[in-house]
Amino acid sequence: MKRWLALAGAMVVAGGAAPAADPAKPALLILGAPHFGNPGRDTVNVRVPDVLTPERQREIEAIVERLAAFRPTRVAVEWPADEQARLDRRYADYRAGRFVLTANERDQIGLRLAARLGLARVDAVDWSGDAPGQQADYDYPAWAEAHGRGAEWRAWVGRFQAEADADARLMACTPVSSWVRRVNTPDYRLANHRTYYYVARIGDDGGVNPGAAWVGTWYTRNLRILNNLRAIAPGPRDRIVAIYGAGHGHLLDQQARESGAFDVADPFDHLPASPRDAWTRCPG
Repeated sequence: MKRWLALAGAMVVAGGAAPAADPAKPALLILGAPHFGNPGRDTVNVRVPDVLTPERQREIEAIVERLAAFRPTRVAVEWPADEQARLDRRYADYRAGRFVLTANERDQIGLRLAARLGLARVDAVDWSGDAPGQQADYDYPAWAEAHGRGAEWRAWVGRFQAEADADARLMACTPVSSWVRRVNTPDYRLANHRTYYYVARIGDDGGVNPGAAWVGTWYTRNLRILNNLRAIAPGPRDRIVAIYGAGHGHLLDQQARESGAFDVADPFDHLPASPRDAWTRCPG
């Protein structure tokens, strides 16, 4: 049973200052991104414009160029760690000219960045294993419907979907770098993360609580991702760029910092900027 669908919210954002680097730890840059390929598997989904047009491809190349200046020794992507061999074949085929990149951010940023740097591989660091128990233990939407809270849940999802739709409209007139910068601001990350606290309250007070159980699996998944990142960066000279869905940004950053395992970089120092970054709506 796969229960790892991320929530998403569209919120107002702002930037932040980066702490000084710690040369005694491996460096980690967590780059959250909208799901460029529009898989539609999250509770709330941003409908991202086509990133395969020539203009969008130039914008993505500009992102990759700036990320390359971070000098990563590893590029990690949201791909099951137990399927590393399949990712290895994909990357090898891309480098050999046998594979055309899909719209997915793993391809557009991850594979492209690793190839630009001449890295031997792209690291699969995701974990999507099954949680213990039965599906019903985690099925908070079904619990809400069965206990008179279905309308409340649907209204909550509808509110955030409306904000996601507004984000999508803004994407039409702003560069890809603006999209990525937006979802990596501390305010956006925190606002997105706070949605999980609402989910955690779906259940009985002191009784059955599938919302909290599901949120527990979300924390577990991100801790497993962190463990996988630690495994590929055993030394202080390692430098990782980890490319993930934007919903992971706050928690992965928090866990990486609190663990003390990494010198966590500010993605804003390694992304191109545009005058359109500050736009809140398209002109006209």
